[in-house]
Amino acid sequence: MNFTSKLPHTETTIFTTMSALAKDYQALNLSQGFPNYPSDQRLIDLVSAAMNNGYNQYAPMAGNLDLRLAIAHKYDVLYKQHYHPEKEITVTAGATQAIFTVISAFIKSGDEVVVFKPAYDCYEPAVKVQGGTVVPVQLTAPDYKVNWETVASKISDKTKMIIINTPHNPSGTIWSESDMLQLQKLTANTDIIVLSDEVYEHIVFDDAQHQSVCLFQDLKQRSFITASFGKTFHNTGWKVGYCCAPDYLMAEFRKVHQYNVFSVHHPTQKGIADYMQDENTYLSLPTFFQRKRDLFLNLISESRFQFQPAQGTYFQVLDYSAITDQGDVEFAKHLTKVFKIASIPLSVFNLNQQDDQVLRFCFAKTDDTLLKAAEILKSI
Repeated sequence: MNFTSKLPHTETTIFTTMSALAKDYQALNLSQGFPNYPSDQRLIDLVSAAMNNGYNQYAPMAGNLDLRLAIAHKYDVLYKQHYHPEKEITVTAGATQAIFTVISAFIKSGDEVVVFKPAYDCYEPAVKVQGGTVVPVQLTAPDYKVNWETVASKISDKTKMIIINTPHNPSGTIWSESDMLQLQKLTANTDIIVLSDEVYEHIVFDDAQHQSVCLFQDLKQRSFITASFGKTFHNTGWKVGYCCAPDYLMAEFRKVHQYNVFSVHHPTQKGIADYMQDENTYLSLPTFFQRKRDLFLNLISESRFQFQPAQGTYFQVLDYSAITDQGDVEFAKHLTKVFKIASIPLSVFNLNQQDDQVLRFCFAKTDDTLLKAAEILKSI
């Protein structure tokens, strides 16, 4: 058949590549971002109970109402902000589907979308498949701070959307209140939509506060928040997330959502809704993950890797420039094959594959796995 690919340069993701390599070489897999410990048994029991209690047919298109009420309550508890559970919250098949649906609902041929790099790899293909143009803004290691003069220079009358991600994957950094105020100022009195990827909102360290777009009233009125229960509750394979936005934006989102997935696995939604009645299920996460971060960093403190402690997410970036001048992709493969530990090279997420000689390691692992990983890293 004769056809033109809409994504001619898109290849297998680095996550798939490195996880497959880890399996082939029986390496510790600290590459892809998923826990290797079980979900809370209480949550699993609640999902099973929902199945046994008849929640086995289609959920409402926007999501199980109990879950949307629980999400609305969470925003009230954490941020003192309100999203209407019937009009402004939609449950999705993970955050990736939410992100794709936001972009599909608003981006058309000729529109420009500002993306901060290194960027999670689902953003750009979604823009391109809709005929949009990605306008990249490169962030620089090791701080990955935003230069707002550079961002302002990228804005044009074609700019339709800005995609942000805080806490930031893959760098483990967070945006400050000042950053959010700059974004609010930059987009004020425009028609620019902000897509805020906040899947790691509950994983912020050292008593920092997550700066959600909903805390800034002008930003909130032009923004989508996408989030992930998989990241929050240690069950990435369930692929349940959600999206929040003002009703006039959410109405457009649902026009696409209803013909994309329509609805999401119903018993899982009900189980999560019941689980969230205990606020500690999400309020305890910063302490839980900071202990793992601190354990990992203490264990590798005598290694040749250099680092700035992650401010959020469950990823730690390690600088290996004191070890070798090898490129990060090749070094990551070398570590997997020879030292039996898998990581993610950051250059694949950068503009022009800028190589800062850093690798990303996931510390959402059992303590035993982190101990074994540290022994390997100290031997390099």
